[in-house]
Amino acid sequence: MGAKLEDTVSTMNPIILPKPEKTGGKTILEALHLRQTNRNISSKELPLQVLSNLLWAAFGVNRESAAFSKPGRTAPSASNSQEIELYVALKDGLYLYEAIPHQLTPISTRDIRSLSCSLRAASLTSNTPVNIFYVVDLSRYDLGPTQPDPSIGDPEVQKSYYYTDTGFIAQNIYLFAASEGLATWFHNCDTASINTEFNLGPNQRVLFAQTIGYPQ
Repeated sequence: MGAKLEDTVSTMNPIILPKPEKTGGKTILEALHLRQTNRNISSKELPLQVLSNLLWAAFGVNRESAAFSKPGRTAPSASNSQEIELYVALKDGLYLYEAIPHQLTPISTRDIRSLSCSLRAASLTSNTPVNIFYVVDLSRYDLGPTQPDPSIGDPEVQKSYYYTDTGFIAQNIYLFAASEGLATWFHNCDTASINTEFNLGPNQRVLFAQTIGYPQ
């Protein structure tokens, strides 16, 4: 399928996200009432401020200090491992969300939004404004001698953790979307193509994807 993603990144600049807005929107009870899956998403792009707020709500930093000498995030993770990475596919390319310093770091200029869905349903995501890929980095699990969770090195235990932690982030996005009048759906993705195209490391696994935008 042509050049790999890392071959094109030199032409891109990081997207410095504006400071996230932490007030406004609907109440949590209103958002829970409105929470739903909506696959009918328009191609209208999200303003940069809305994108900033979305990513912060998903898995941004909400306190400087938390467990195990790491910053706290808006979604929990096992032993504060923060093992889930968010790869964000926009029209102009693929980015990695870095909660510190709250920016999108470029990965590729290629438009790979269609990969965020299975091949037979690729048309549902090929023009949607934001597609988030959930990737786990297993190297984030601390296997050192002071680790308080002795089972964290067990692959089956790790699987239970990263699936659960992905669910926390996905629900944050659902509630943000409900609060802001956006549409979203959480779904499987074209994992075979992604593993090749993303050039993931041996400790990384692509899990799911989530599409977000304005409702049609």
